Amino acid sequence: MPVNISTYQPFNLSLHLADNALILGHRNSEWTGHGPILEQDIAISNIALDLVGQARNFYQYAAKLMNESSVDGKENITEDTLAYHRDAWDFKNCLLVEQTNGDWAKTILRQFFFSLYQFYLYEQLQNSKDSTIAAISEKALKEVTYHVKWSSEWVIRLGDGTNESHERILKALDDLWKFTEELFIPADYELEAANKHVGIDPSLLKSKWFQKVIEIFEEATIPIDNLSGLHSIGFYGKEGKHSEHLGYILAEMQFVQRAYPNCEW
Repeated sequence: MPVNISTYQPFNLSLHLADNALILGHRNSEWTGHGPILEQDIAISNIALDLVGQARNFYQYAAKLMNESSVDGKENITEDTLAYHRDAWDFKNCLLVEQTNGDWAKTILRQFFFSLYQFYLYEQLQNSKDSTIAAISEKALKEVTYHVKWSSEWVIRLGDGTNESHERILKALDDLWKFTEELFIPADYELEAANKHVGIDPSLLKSKWFQKVIEIFEEATIPIDNLSGLHSIGFYGKEGKHSEHLGYILAEMQFVQRAYPNCEW
């Protein structure tokens, strides 16, 4: 049966962080065997593994807290429960990470936008008063530092490359830019965590993120005249309001667990 976690408000921050990493990790895994060259096929697959590893750590922590807070002490929520037995409206990932891969340029730009956000987020969360969130964030920051380096180099390579690669990165920008605002609009659970010095208000990260994006775009010869503001699309994945893409992801990712409950590898 699907798990309803709406009443477990204290755990939503950890679920949000896990959902972001899991969904983007799954998206990246779709490139395995299809990368433009072998080296980059391996690179995007390794980044997918890093993200799934981050997701596991945050899911394990959320499950631990849920089980400890159970009224009758009989809850048996696991990382698999949270990944495979929730419906789309229970997922709290940002819309950006669930967008389709498109071509290589779109995948690269999506990774750059999100990895840069993760870098500044984990940089702050490693100082969280919650020692577990701090430890997971500190470890993940080392991985994300590489993700930012790899994706930013590719943005520059595509933007300042051939006419075709330049046009493709511009098309990717047109497709993805509208999803970046959500990263910096705090959900209630993010503000609650920030007030308790467990999390961080993501709106405080926007200035650094935007400044770095502009720096990379200038080197990539990507026009920045029309990037004066972040424009909302009107609904947010953090609140459980997703695009149609998440349903397709979950249908594929959750099928085996739902068809054969509690199966183990």
